[in-house]
Amino acid sequence: MNSEQENNVSPIKRALRAIEDLQAKVNQLESAKREPIAIIGMGCRFPGADNPEAFWQLLRNGVDAITEVPADRWDLEKFYDPDPDAPGKVCTRKGGFLTQVDGFNPEFFGISAREAASIDPQQRLLLEVGWEALENATLAPEHLYNSSTGVFIGIYLNDYSKVMSAAGDSTQIDAFSAIGNSLSVAAGRLSYILGLKGPSMAIDTSCSSSLVSVHLACQSLRLGECNLALAGGVGLNLVPDTSIALSKSHMLNPNGRCQTFDAAANGFVKGEGCGVVVLKRLKDALADGDNILAMIRGSAVNHNGRSSSLIAPNGMSQQATIRQALENSGVDSAQIDYVEVQGTGTSVGEPIEVAALGAIFGKNRPQDKPLVIGSVKTNIGHLEPASGIASLIKVVLALQHGEIPPHLHFQHPNPNIKWDEFRLKVPTERMPWTVGAKSRLGGVNTFGFSGTNAHVILEEAPISKVAPSSIERPLHLLALSAKTEEALIELAERYEKHLAANPDLAIGDICFSANNGRSHFQHRLSVVASSSAELYEKLAAFRAGQEVTGLFKGKVAGSPKIAFIFTGLSYQHLGMGRKLYETQLTFRAALDHCDQILRPYLEQPLPELLFSQSSPTPPALFSLEYALFQLWKSWGIQPTAVMGNDVGEYVAACVAGVFSLEDALKLVVKSQVDEFEQIVKEVTYSQPRIPVVSHLTGEIATPEYWSEQVRKPENAASVDILAQQGYEIFLEIGSDRLSKNQKVSLPSLHPEKEDWQQLLESLGTLYVHGAKVDWLAFDLDYSRQRLQLPTYPWQRKRHWFGANRNGHEKVESVSPNQSLNNADFKQLVKQLEMTAELSQAELNLLPRLLELLEKQQTKTEEETNITLQQLSLKSLTAEDIQAWLVNQIAQELGVKPDEINIRLPFDSYGLDSVLAIAIATTGKQFLGLDMSPLLLVHYPTIESLSQHLAKEVEASESETFEI
Repeated sequence: MNSEQENNVSPIKRALRAIEDLQAKVNQLESAKREPIAIIGMGCRFPGADNPEAFWQLLRNGVDAITEVPADRWDLEKFYDPDPDAPGKVCTRKGGFLTQVDGFNPEFFGISAREAASIDPQQRLLLEVGWEALENATLAPEHLYNSSTGVFIGIYLNDYSKVMSAAGDSTQIDAFSAIGNSLSVAAGRLSYILGLKGPSMAIDTSCSSSLVSVHLACQSLRLGECNLALAGGVGLNLVPDTSIALSKSHMLNPNGRCQTFDAAANGFVKGEGCGVVVLKRLKDALADGDNILAMIRGSAVNHNGRSSSLIAPNGMSQQATIRQALENSGVDSAQIDYVEVQGTGTSVGEPIEVAALGAIFGKNRPQDKPLVIGSVKTNIGHLEPASGIASLIKVVLALQHGEIPPHLHFQHPNPNIKWDEFRLKVPTERMPWTVGAKSRLGGVNTFGFSGTNAHVILEEAPISKVAPSSIERPLHLLALSAKTEEALIELAERYEKHLAANPDLAIGDICFSANNGRSHFQHRLSVVASSSAELYEKLAAFRAGQEVTGLFKGKVAGSPKIAFIFTGLSYQHLGMGRKLYETQLTFRAALDHCDQILRPYLEQPLPELLFSQSSPTPPALFSLEYALFQLWKSWGIQPTAVMGNDVGEYVAACVAGVFSLEDALKLVVKSQVDEFEQIVKEVTYSQPRIPVVSHLTGEIATPEYWSEQVRKPENAASVDILAQQGYEIFLEIGSDRLSKNQKVSLPSLHPEKEDWQQLLESLGTLYVHGAKVDWLAFDLDYSRQRLQLPTYPWQRKRHWFGANRNGHEKVESVSPNQSLNNADFKQLVKQLEMTAELSQAELNLLPRLLELLEKQQTKTEEETNITLQQLSLKSLTAEDIQAWLVNQIAQELGVKPDEINIRLPFDSYGLDSVLAIAIATTGKQFLGLDMSPLLLVHYPTIESLSQHLAKEVEASESETFEI
């Protein structure tokens, strides 16, 4: 082909390539549009159920969780009237309620008690349930920090602001009140606390809010706006206002039941709760080995538009939503086995909804495969903004268990529903969800009085196939932690009960899920066990207060200084390291590497030489210690200093980077030969990357040092040097202990213990002392599955508007001194009349005498205050300022002074700019210091701030100073 022909053809080829590229992009977009979304975690708080497992038990057992209105919500007798038209009254005594909605654990989230009382309990509940959902997904929340994780929350009730208004005390309104009661902040606060940088929004479409939130979260994931999403809804009924309005609309059932589909249906009963699901693109969830609970195949949202009324449901619009959801899912309507309906039990809405479902799912269905429909509202009431997420979680649980739970309060089918034509079935008893040629599929339908409809198509999770490990270690380590000792003990009890209820769980999976899927706090517990049964026994013994072998408990004060001590030829035993070589790939790889280097020098393979002799040669011992170091390093345990004894000093220098592994092994092999002096000069030396402590003088990265080391190999005195330098933990890289006299001395191996027993006991001790373990690497060599395990035990206290900063109800009390200071003479006279024996003439003189006394006190205070201001700065010590700061911050935060840790950052207590200004202002008033709130940023702990202020006081000769 000549050049002219090439030029003529080339544009056509380019056009074809462009078309192919465009088609590929279209296919990619179409694929993304229908990409399934995996549900990998759930958290919930519903009436009668505090978690998904409890919720499933409630559902499958057909429990009706409706109760009378609790006394802490509103005065039932005051607001109840069976007549729905009675002004200012509620026509029912019933509802679905949560317990302890006034309780919260603010310190856990770094929120002060003072701020907590101003935060809508819906926001507080969302923080707890969102955290639980992540733990349920075995995702440690701190691993999501700064990630593009999205938060989508349905919310529209705003009862707490009404509680605050009803209190009638505007003096209690503070800087936190506005933000604390802003609905938009519900999602924003969760993103802020967890440090999430993806989309974050609160959604209000009335009753369809939480399902719309799930839809938007799926869209965001498919568009790549976020890689993980939390979606759900929350709603609490704290005042009767909405119930009064619904009574007037004749939407509440006076008998306090949701009788969905029944001929006697006469409205719904209100409920409350919170639910959150954790979502991820299916391909990502599969790649990450997540525990997939179910899949969202597709969803759709629309609006009724102009219809019979704003709040009335529209059957045609609902049909359009369902069709669009099916199209987006790539699913045929006949494949849907079950639909969880809105099912509010209203005379108008229910037949319209069922007719819309029947028109899509009911026609052309086989006679033996009716569409099963039900509503969770018959169990827990109508959760309004959280109703959709409650329905979705119910269907996910049903898919997981292969059962459809019973639908309650259905005795006589509603005659306005065409049951036979639509081929519908209502399960009045628990029924199996049978699977045919394809997997189980279900739908969730919802609509709101805003006119917004939503529908979601769910599919059961793909079958998980985990290849078994070719190797397995004989022992495992469970690491538990909490922010308080009480919470740690409760968490251990939860695990004990979970193990008792689930004895068949693999201990490797339990420990992997707990260690990797939880945040690690300062109060810690570690347990070494060989089986789930042994783990259960040890936790039970711990709870009973018994001493338990292989169980360690501690409180972390900070990151510990760890020194590695490499032992010498004296510390060894037969077969040491053999089990590690057989069951730990990092250890094996390091030892095999040494074996390859030593082949020219040794007469037999290194493993044989090491494991078959009770007194291994120096090269074998060096290789063992080098492999142990690589093992500890792979688990995230690294030293800040190293020290070696005898052969161990060569390993210490090698891992510190003084010379290469090849050179180190050459030196060890040749250390006893005449040409050693020459060999040390041939080695390439570098400055150590890790400090190496030795009893010898001289530069370690020189031939002269190692020539001297051969003549004086003992280095035991250096352990004391490390202790004097502040090292707290001495990890022996070898067998037994060289540093036995130190406070925390941990051998890697021990002659009287199996390899893994000693190794994990030392790792468990390191963990409870604050070492940061790479738990993912710890289990990297083994096949593991993520399990749903007990979540964090919240240590709740009452935090409510109108309560004081310590969480107790405010009690008005005025002492005689306060009355005098406030010139409240009438109050003081009344107190003296009750407490003092005075004649009537004396009582008549009291007001005048008190007035004179008050004036005299004021004059004295003014005179002495100047002297105090002049002396205050020069007489203050760091201890004085520290004590004042502790008390002042405790007062501002609403906690006891002994709960304040002077070394913890201020932000860990929830101390923000508002409280910083208050403390700075008080400092100026009471300490005479012109403090800036920025001081709490530059000096972020009480200890550092008090030390700074003490230095400024000492340097200043004036009465005040500016910073």
